[in-house]
Amino acid sequence: MDAVVVRDLVVERGRRRVLQHLDFSAPPGRVTGLLGPSGSGKSTLMRAVVGVQRVRSGKVTVLGEPAGSPGLRTRVGYVTQAPSVYADLTVRENARYFAALYGRGAPAADAAVADVGLADAAHQLVGNLSGGQRGRASLACALVGEPELLVLDEPTVGLDPVLRVELWERFAALAAAGATLLVSSHVMDEAARCDRLLLLRDGALLADTTPSRLRADGRSEDLEQAFLTLVRASEGAAA
Repeated sequence: MDAVVVRDLVVERGRRRVLQHLDFSAPPGRVTGLLGPSGSGKSTLMRAVVGVQRVRSGKVTVLGEPAGSPGLRTRVGYVTQAPSVYADLTVRENARYFAALYGRGAPAADAAVADVGLADAAHQLVGNLSGGQRGRASLACALVGEPELLVLDEPTVGLDPVLRVELWERFAALAAAGATLLVSSHVMDEAARCDRLLLLRDGALLADTTPSRLRADGRSEDLEQAFLTLVRASEGAAA
């Protein structure tokens, strides 16, 4: 059974259509990358998957249940672009608080903090951290529950190259252990680290593919160039 199934999804804001009749599925135990420029609808789609986005029409099924169902609250982890942790608590206190909500102990919280590279900052108040560190603190709080589906909205923004690589390695390990990850990014070089790719542009699904197939279809080993080739082809077809 696919972890996420989206059928004919339409989201509108006012008179503007943000998502246009999207259809796709995300298999379990894989990293599915949601790629596209800013404003393409990535965050809106993720909000629909976790059940906090009002939709115009269509259906979103997550782990066999309608998106947003109460039974999914402990099965789905969601990390937004804006840090969702308490600024007046330390990194460790935040992680242990969320661990308690999931029925897990302090060792699980400390392990999650270490996994995101914040062991040395565990005793610091979140309010005193950099933006990138706060984002990693939010990620630790999502990881501590060991969710079956992890939805990450641009989790590597503002991170140095070493930390980006380490986080992607962690994502791959989670998928290998059976978790499903839906990760958004506007950085095309991160696409190579995904098992599946959903390429969004102007709220429409331009391609549901893999890195190797994207290179072949776009006739370039450079994923960004391959993506641009598909964009130009779709614009030519529309014209």
